[in-house]
Amino acid sequence: MASVVEYKGLRAGYHCGYCDSKEGKASCGMWAHSMTVQDYQDLIDRGWRRSGKYVYKPVMNQTCCPQYTIRCRPLQFQPSKSHKKVLKKMLKFLAKGEVPKGSCEDEPMDSTMDDAVAGDFALINKLDIQCDLKTLSDDVKESLESEGKNSKKEEPHELLQSQDFVGEKLGSGEPSHSVKVHTIPKPGKGADLSKPPCRKAKEIRKERKRLKLMQQNPAEELESFQAQGHPPSLFPPKAKSNQPKSLEDLIFESLPENASHKLEVRLVPVSFEDPEFKSSFSQSFSLYVKYQVAIHQDPPDECGKTEFTRFLCSSPLEAETPPNGPDCGYGSFHQQYWLDGKIIAVGVIDILPNCVSSVYLYYDPDYSFLSLGVYSALREIAFTRQLHEKTSQLSYYYMGFYIHSCPKMKYKGQYRPSDLLCPETYVWVPIEQCLPSLENSKYCRFNQDPEAVDEDRSTEPDRLQVLHKRAIMPYGVYKKQQKDPSEEAAVLQYASLVGQKCSERMLLFRN
Repeated sequence: MASVVEYKGLRAGYHCGYCDSKEGKASCGMWAHSMTVQDYQDLIDRGWRRSGKYVYKPVMNQTCCPQYTIRCRPLQFQPSKSHKKVLKKMLKFLAKGEVPKGSCEDEPMDSTMDDAVAGDFALINKLDIQCDLKTLSDDVKESLESEGKNSKKEEPHELLQSQDFVGEKLGSGEPSHSVKVHTIPKPGKGADLSKPPCRKAKEIRKERKRLKLMQQNPAEELESFQAQGHPPSLFPPKAKSNQPKSLEDLIFESLPENASHKLEVRLVPVSFEDPEFKSSFSQSFSLYVKYQVAIHQDPPDECGKTEFTRFLCSSPLEAETPPNGPDCGYGSFHQQYWLDGKIIAVGVIDILPNCVSSVYLYYDPDYSFLSLGVYSALREIAFTRQLHEKTSQLSYYYMGFYIHSCPKMKYKGQYRPSDLLCPETYVWVPIEQCLPSLENSKYCRFNQDPEAVDEDRSTEPDRLQVLHKRAIMPYGVYKKQQKDPSEEAAVLQYASLVGQKCSERMLLFRN
């Protein structure tokens, strides 16, 4: 099945939600009737992003708050101190039911992975940008059936993992979580003999200094130490380099048998034909409404089932299960977090040939103390690592857009190592190299080579594929039938934004 899109052009001057600028936001968009996972992979590598079936691309040098596509490199990822705190907090809650007092001020924003998506979707509804999908569906069906391009839908399936044992696969499930409980002496029972005796802070500082000097000049420091009358055997031994715990070690630490809570994560295909998705829809929808009203202060009447379905349950991505792909296949999924039998969070994700792309997260505000925004991001990074074991090219975690000019959206830069997409040449640049430029200017070209160009720029627009009057034809043929000069401008703009490869594979619907 080929991707079929209807380009809607430029929308500019609307409020972005991140600043009070009068310039407003600017983006180009298109409705996607259907889309292959490879086409969407190539589009997000050119700065596009989806909200339901609407796919949009910010016009970076015009929009008030430039949105740079950001991706994390999970294979090299090491959790930060604040990330570890979130994981330990979850473990303590599951093991003993401990609820932390107060909030951790040093943690990143605990919300969705991309609030921009919600804002853009609200705009889509207000602007009344519509596409006659039924007519389009009939056109596509007749055109493609005549060419024999219809493919069988693979059976959707669910991945589920429980927390009753260790060693399960990572991403979609939650093996056993436990916290090692160290026994401490009861009050009045004396020192804990299993630990080294207490020492004065002054002695500890001296020892650290000796260790540092020893590492710099071992022989000289040892002689000095012995000259002071200390026998060689008392010289502090060289500290052993302890391997830091991996992300998986921290997430999947075993729980005691009498754990207070049980958490399991289920990966469910976004399809009403899937029984698990269908049976959990009502509970998932109720959670979404609760989240939008409490966290984003949305009026309840704007959080109906229609909005929820269009925004988070409708996807243009065609499910694919190639033999060399991940066991769960490619497509759109809901990663449901079930605590003691009820859903407390849902991460909406797309699994693509090269990455896991985070679309949205909504969670129960009653569990905000668990920092579910951060926790789910760490779980999705671990999930990407798991998928990479079977599918080697799937090795990135896309976090949506990074908005440097908006403080509440800068938290995504804390998942390192990560890269930002150059808005002109579409190459990935380490975020450390981008930040100095972003401090000086909202809009930046990250590629430092002044001669570099977009390698996939549209060079042969006549080869672009058009779906017109139920027939597929190259743009070179289609334009001979058109007399409206604005039509050519719109098609060429579309071609420049999607690139040569996608323009030749995707069908541009024109009526």
